[in-house]
Amino acid sequence: MLIQSLVFRCLSTRKNHLVIEFPRRLLSASFQFVCSFSAHVATEEINPSLKVPLFKEKTKLEGTKRLKLYSKILHDCASKGSLSSAKAVHGKIIKKGFDPDLHLWNSLVNAYAKRGVFGYACKVLDRMPERDVVSWTALFSGLVNEGYGYDVLDLYCSMKKDGVLPNGHCLVTALKACSLSLDLFFGTLLHGEGVKVGVLLDIFVGSSLVDLYAKCGQMELAERVFLFMDKKNVVSWNALLNGYALKGDAGKILNLFQGMTESELRCSKFTLSNVLKSCTYLVNLTWGLIAHSLVIKTGCEHDEFVGCCLLDLYSKCGLAEDTLKVFKRIQEPNIVAWSAMIDCLDEQGQIQEAAELFSLMRCKGVSPNQHTFASIAGVAANLGDRLYCEGVHACILKHGFESEIILSNALIAMYMKIRSVQNGWQVFKEMSFWNSASWNSLLSGSHNGKTCDRGPSIFHKMLAEGFKPDICTFTSILRSCSNLLNIKFGHQVHAHIIKNGLKDNNLVGTSLIDLYAKNGFLADAELLFTQLIERDLFSWTALIAGYAQSDCSEKAIKCFNHMQRQGVTPNNFTLATCLSSCSNMGMLENGQLLHSMAIKAGNSGDVFVSSSIVDMYANCGCIEEAEAAFQGMVSTDTVSWNMMLFGYLQHRQGLKVLETFRTMLDKGLEPDEVTFIAVLSACSYMGFVIEGKEYFDSLTNVFGIVPTIKHCACMIDILGRAGKFNEVKSFIKDMKVTSNPLIWETVLGACRMHGNDKLGESAAEKLFELNPGIASHYILLANIFAAKGRWEDVRRVRALMTHCGVKKEPGCSWVMVNGQVHIFRSTDGCHPKHGEIYIKLKELVEKSILAGYVPKTDHILNDVGDDEKLEQLFHHNERLALAFALISINPVKTIRIFKNLHICEDCHDFMKLVSGVIKQEIVVRDANCFHHFKSGICSCQDYC
Repeated sequence: MLIQSLVFRCLSTRKNHLVIEFPRRLLSASFQFVCSFSAHVATEEINPSLKVPLFKEKTKLEGTKRLKLYSKILHDCASKGSLSSAKAVHGKIIKKGFDPDLHLWNSLVNAYAKRGVFGYACKVLDRMPERDVVSWTALFSGLVNEGYGYDVLDLYCSMKKDGVLPNGHCLVTALKACSLSLDLFFGTLLHGEGVKVGVLLDIFVGSSLVDLYAKCGQMELAERVFLFMDKKNVVSWNALLNGYALKGDAGKILNLFQGMTESELRCSKFTLSNVLKSCTYLVNLTWGLIAHSLVIKTGCEHDEFVGCCLLDLYSKCGLAEDTLKVFKRIQEPNIVAWSAMIDCLDEQGQIQEAAELFSLMRCKGVSPNQHTFASIAGVAANLGDRLYCEGVHACILKHGFESEIILSNALIAMYMKIRSVQNGWQVFKEMSFWNSASWNSLLSGSHNGKTCDRGPSIFHKMLAEGFKPDICTFTSILRSCSNLLNIKFGHQVHAHIIKNGLKDNNLVGTSLIDLYAKNGFLADAELLFTQLIERDLFSWTALIAGYAQSDCSEKAIKCFNHMQRQGVTPNNFTLATCLSSCSNMGMLENGQLLHSMAIKAGNSGDVFVSSSIVDMYANCGCIEEAEAAFQGMVSTDTVSWNMMLFGYLQHRQGLKVLETFRTMLDKGLEPDEVTFIAVLSACSYMGFVIEGKEYFDSLTNVFGIVPTIKHCACMIDILGRAGKFNEVKSFIKDMKVTSNPLIWETVLGACRMHGNDKLGESAAEKLFELNPGIASHYILLANIFAAKGRWEDVRRVRALMTHCGVKKEPGCSWVMVNGQVHIFRSTDGCHPKHGEIYIKLKELVEKSILAGYVPKTDHILNDVGDDEKLEQLFHHNERLALAFALISINPVKTIRIFKNLHICEDCHDFMKLVSGVIKQEIVVRDANCFHHFKSGICSCQDYC
């Protein structure tokens, strides 16, 4: 009875293991109970599938033949799962009074153990007159198959006490039990036992040892056993591969797979699935294709699990078409395969196709699970269709998943992304409980737009509810602070980050850099950048964007060059940001390098990058190149058309602005508010009053756009430049825009053009009242008075400007020479080549005077002598930049000069004459537009 009580104790007291329930009286009763029970069932018919006519035999079988027949029937019972037939055979043996031999006893143990009836198996084992290793192994195998690893190890010790030595099969079974229970110590004892009995070279024992060490994380021992094996089969290879898979060592798996293919062993689907997962993790398409070819060769391509691994591989490698081909070859894809395919299409940006596949899945009768719904919620968010999003929500409720927190979080994120904030909050409020992901989903709606101001309050509530912010929380709230330009709250969040020990996290660090850079705290952003443990593309881009937004274009380009030297490849956003920096500073050479880089890297097809290329060429004075880049765009949107419109406008090509606008409408694109600013500005420049009025009226009547202050200012500019000041007054009154500084600034500019000092003075007084800190308002009024000879009023305006503490923005010009920006200010003597510059400038003045140049000293408003006025006029910063360019640049190249203020009328005339004298094109970009000086003519038609 020792074995009976031992097994009962093992099976009944093991914690965290399934307890097999069977009557205690069965274990305490004598073997006669089994006999009586078996006699009762002896009349039962044996399963017909066994095909052995035991009870219909017509001749009496004697002795050994009968025992062999019973053994065979019991073997068939064990393999084919007929417990009732095994009981019937057992009953017959007892009823007829046969004396079983050892083989028959073992067959009985095996039959009961394989069917999981361990009580009967133990009783038989206990009653056996003698037990050998086969007897014990039969019981071990049954227990291992049911997952009772620890119990086998206890029984193994009993076997040893019984004086039975293990063989190879017994050790394999016991090692499997060690693997199940992760008992490394007992496994090493069995390893020693294998050496002792001389079965270590057995391929099955070796494979079991490899499996044990691998599952216990002892990969060095596993590999040593594996290398020691004379022969290796698929099982041993798989055992080692599984071990490295558990450790997540994808590289080692591929190395082993390479060795396995060289051994010409036939790979199983388990091997191939591990290899495919490793290829997916490493994004190694080359070995993935090799594994796929072996999948086809071994006939596993229709297997659902292998198929899902292939789907995942091609999806992670960005090959949506190949993923779809694999999906179509799966005969009956399960929900995992459908979900993987939907995920792939979503990740590759094929949102509509993902939605259609979800519909097809439902038509096929496949019921979606939580993962599918989470995926389709993301798809719905990307589609941006509110009705579709609500349909997905209804579908989730219909399938009874409303209480699933993962899906509730996905729904919140979905609604927040489509700006349906109220629905998102409603889902949040209806949840029975929240986790950090719930709050993060809520915060995801406060990244930008009108809802970003909710971010701080959500963050406060989250803390008040006792939730600990994580990396995702901090990146979301920092992004909200960045868009709000709320540096004060950002500082508080930064303190929380330090308190939570996340200051060294790269994602959080990058978000902090973005926060400080966008708020103009570049020194802090630079410090945080230097403290990053790992500087990735996003951290570099955040710093570059900060420089670009703070008008530190040179620093942005230097940072970009440094990033490239570090081996970091730019993405579309990085390239577009740097192109914007080149555009702002007129850095044509750098812009051209970025253009070529975008083409080489395959980024030029991106509408964001290509629009930035158009803008860069237009702002660097190369309108023909901008036009060519625009015409070569793969796809265009309203933004890219607006870029081209403003490019033409900057170069004073008003007719092309209107022509391009008509083409845009013909192509079916909807103009926006920005589009009409370009169109109305072109009408102003061209003097098209009637057309301007028609376009302004079409804003509301045709396109349903409410006119903004900028549109009203454009309309006032159209009327003012045409000298229609009565209409200007009526328009301001009718549109009720009397309290906006931009309106009166536009009126003041028109008054200066036409010399309307009365209305100009009235407009200036409005501006001094609304916005007294702008220097250009005082200067425009002073220019109007100066043109009328009202010098006393000029002095009064200057005194008022001084009294209010308003300072004129220092004028400067810059020119690019050999990739370096050279900046000049009027009467500047700081440049290293100032001596050569002044000599060249004197030469240019002399030649231009001979060509008919007459200096206009009346533009010098200072009350000084004529000689001093000439000195000031001749040394304006754009002239110094021109002289430097002429002594530095190849005479064949176009000279490009950039100004931060308007070019004065005298410098405009000077540039025209010089362009004819030196027979070289000069391009000047001032605060208003581009001036192309060539052969004594300016492209602006003297509209400066």
